[in-house]
Amino acid sequence: MPGETMERTAQSNALEEIPIEGFDFIEFYVGNALQASYYYNKGFGFDVVAYKGLETGSRDSSSYVLRQKKVQLVLTSGLKPDSEIGRHVLQHGDGVKNMGLRVKDARRAYEIAISRGAESVSPPEEQSDCTGTMVTATIKTYGDTLHTFVERHAYNGAFAPGFTAMDKKSEGTGLLIVDHVVGNVERDRMEHWVKFYEQIFGFYVYQYFDAKDISTQYSALVSKVMANKSGSIKLPLNEPAPGARKSQIQEYLDYYTAPGVQHIAISTADIISTVAKLQERGIEFLKVPQTYYDALPERVGKIDEHIPDLAKLGILVDRESEGYLLQIFTKPVEDRPTLFFEIIQRKGAKGFGKGNFKALFESIEREQQLRGNL
Repeated sequence: MPGETMERTAQSNALEEIPIEGFDFIEFYVGNALQASYYYNKGFGFDVVAYKGLETGSRDSSSYVLRQKKVQLVLTSGLKPDSEIGRHVLQHGDGVKNMGLRVKDARRAYEIAISRGAESVSPPEEQSDCTGTMVTATIKTYGDTLHTFVERHAYNGAFAPGFTAMDKKSEGTGLLIVDHVVGNVERDRMEHWVKFYEQIFGFYVYQYFDAKDISTQYSALVSKVMANKSGSIKLPLNEPAPGARKSQIQEYLDYYTAPGVQHIAISTADIISTVAKLQERGIEFLKVPQTYYDALPERVGKIDEHIPDLAKLGILVDRESEGYLLQIFTKPVEDRPTLFFEIIQRKGAKGFGKGNFKALFESIEREQQLRGNL
């Protein structure tokens, strides 16, 4: 199946999908939540809006909630060496543990998922405080990654019961909403997880890229994008494909030691302004050679942006039938070469920048070579 194929409609015999409104939060397990919150506050421009820890009665963990527009991150660390959080960080390093999915009825979403074979982590739990009531329920997905159904239409607090409000502001960088979250899985296991999202959630394969679409002279990977019909949730899944050397996906699996979230893509309405602000704050991005920009006018045609401005910042461009998109990728944001971020601006394009794959992956391989992992 060619990578350009958009499978926009589910097959007639597909299961009814679990209705999901969008990403509610993305929770990281980290070694030191206080220090991590400083990084995302000062580096990415997130406000710190809520806290849970010893001072609020939490004896086992500490969490900081950071928010910028509709992007909500939760940074959690363990307070005891034998905690599940501590063991997770020891094995995987800092990384994404949980994706919160906003729903109208968490109990119903959980019941549907369990009836279709999902493995439960936490059954529906109602939590209340003076600001209202919310309901959450959690299931397992790939690796140690979790999905939590979040019903918060009757809750008006800072984040959740047990959290206290904080007001540590930052000058925002223009980040708006989570566009998609990408997971890496082991070789020959992607179809298993594709079926998981089809059979549990009622999602469908929105786009597919084979090893010919995503390859260099050294390595390759295969990717399928799972999505719901509304497009509010897109979850690409990658697996390594045979190549002459170690792929970026295999490097991730080696250092994370399990399947997990590879990167989080966040949209902006002005990528040039956003990336400039992020670079001023010390966020490091992958770079591509000037030859990429020399060939850009012929490859993508007329665009609104000034190409020298894009070249200065390292922003990539790709055109599709509906329009074009601009994107750029950070270097890994942890000591291990695992999690990174994508900044994306869509100008009509609904895909994932297939035309940029070769340039992007070659830049990743240059970083791999510097790490001695290619």
